[in-house]
Amino acid sequence: MKELALHILDILHNSITAGATLVEVTVVEDTMEDVLEFSITDNGKGMSPEFVQKVIDPFTTSRTTRKVGLGIPLLKQAAEECGGGLSVESEVGVGTTVTARFVHSHIDRQPLGDMAETMHGVMTSFENVDFVYTHTVDGNTFSMDTREIKKILGGVPLNAPEVLLWLLEYLRDGENSVQIGGCSI
Repeated sequence: MKELALHILDILHNSITAGATLVEVTVVEDTMEDVLEFSITDNGKGMSPEFVQKVIDPFTTSRTTRKVGLGIPLLKQAAEECGGGLSVESEVGVGTTVTARFVHSHIDRQPLGDMAETMHGVMTSFENVDFVYTHTVDGNTFSMDTREIKKILGGVPLNAPEVLLWLLEYLRDGENSVQIGGCSI
């Protein structure tokens, strides 16, 4: 994968496939500490301790359509090649947290990518899943919670034509705000 947002998208799809109704995505960039870290936490079905131990193996998957699962192993490799690492914590019936950590300035670190587009895509495609997205850059934070937006919209879905463009612009403005300040909803 060419950017970290695609790894995040892959994990988001895993969370949704696992039956999650709430997924939290947190991205932290701290240039003083030279760290880029992201975590995805869901309330899906979770994994047994035995499966968590095997999840970084590319030949382990819960899919029935193919016998390999490359998402987590590729992310682990990308993080380790950049002086970081990957952790997976899970509990059956509770959910899963995947955390990846990178040396921010490492020459081989993939760019973060378009997080606004990534989050917009999942938020508007999976109406029955709520997302909490937080991105912090050097202490400046943008945060949004689809539960709050849905409450404000009063039943108008996030994928309604009149909402689609607004939501993408809101996410892009939020992403830009972390470079100069912060905002949340």
